Amino acid sequence: MIEVDGVKNPFLVALGERVRALRARRGLTRKVLAINAEVSERHLASLEYGEGNASILVLQQVAGALQCSLAELIGDVTTSSPEWLLLREMLGQRTEEDLRRVRVQIAQIFGSTHDDARINRIALIGLRGAGKTTLGQQLAKDLGYPFIELSREIEKFAGCSISEIHNLYGTHAYRRYERRALEEAIQIYPEVVIATPGGIVSDSATLNELLSHCYTVWLKAKPEEHLSRVVAQGDMRPMAGSAQAIEDLKLILEGRTPFYAKADTTFDTSAQSLEESYKALSFQFKKLLNLLV
Repeated sequence: MIEVDGVKNPFLVALGERVRALRARRGLTRKVLAINAEVSERHLASLEYGEGNASILVLQQVAGALQCSLAELIGDVTTSSPEWLLLREMLGQRTEEDLRRVRVQIAQIFGSTHDDARINRIALIGLRGAGKTTLGQQLAKDLGYPFIELSREIEKFAGCSISEIHNLYGTHAYRRYERRALEEAIQIYPEVVIATPGGIVSDSATLNELLSHCYTVWLKAKPEEHLSRVVAQGDMRPMAGSAQAIEDLKLILEGRTPFYAKADTTFDTSAQSLEESYKALSFQFKKLLNLLV
């Protein structure tokens, strides 16, 4: 049953919440997702509000009868071998901190660089308007490192602008270009400051690459500050087509926060000028790199 005495099915409600969270993490409006998925916006809204098709509940019941997860019944990469299933069982009830330690150890086993190499390859992550480009350029100049704005490198790979990539080839193509640009930057530069696009945390493989090879800093600010800074730069895109720009931004930040939080350190730029933020950020890195006299 989808509803019992007016109460929505908890599974469908949780499913809707996951759909909204994934949409926010990728920075997509419901309209854009509906177009990409080739479903009606109304149908997608019903799914997000916990009013999805009841057929999914049949699969849930069958999975319960078979004493397996819904993912195992449907089939995904973690159901492809007994070893995957054993790993899932071992990790299923672990805390976030336990899972983080396992991820770091796995990265070391498979040859990712260690902390002493990562420290000289600095990546700034966070939403647009956090100051990644401005602070990144200043930090690179101060440290004598090259500076890369990854969005520009993506455009070089694609031979067109970011908006054209999305319009002509779609989000999946953009993510491929994004990963290629990051991989090339890592291969070329042992010392560098990289300003990353806000949605780089949307792809798990790219995020793993970033965390394994770069010392990551989450430049954090309040949603209102992100929006006002971008608009102050003359970029009105955050306001285009949405009367609820700040609410959309809050939803995106909420969806991405658990992934931004995987950064090595968090630096809050709220209620600070760029000059104040830079002084504190520069001091932190000079101390980390043992450059203070």
